Amino acid sequence: MLDERGLSKLKWRCRRGLLENDLFIARFFARFESSLSVKQSQALSALMDLSDNDLLDLHLSRKTLIQVDPQLDSPDVREVLKMLKLKETP
Repeated sequence: MLDERGLSKLKWRCRRGLLENDLFIARFFARFESSLSVKQSQALSALMDLSDNDLLDLHLSRKTLIQVDPQLDSPDVREVLKMLKLKETP
């Protein structure tokens, strides 16, 4: 599990320039912050290296990870991307 300090740093790292991305990310944290693993946080951090437009294209399934950055196409990143796309809260 990710500790409180790591979670705080990750939340700061996830601040984006596009409101749409911020909304997806806020929903992600509302749903998963209490159960986020270190691997998941690393995968989310890797996604944050993308441009806002590429990140939004992934959220909206307009592009795939391979199209955006083939190096990101890993099971952990795919898992976090799937978590980001979940629409309903538990």
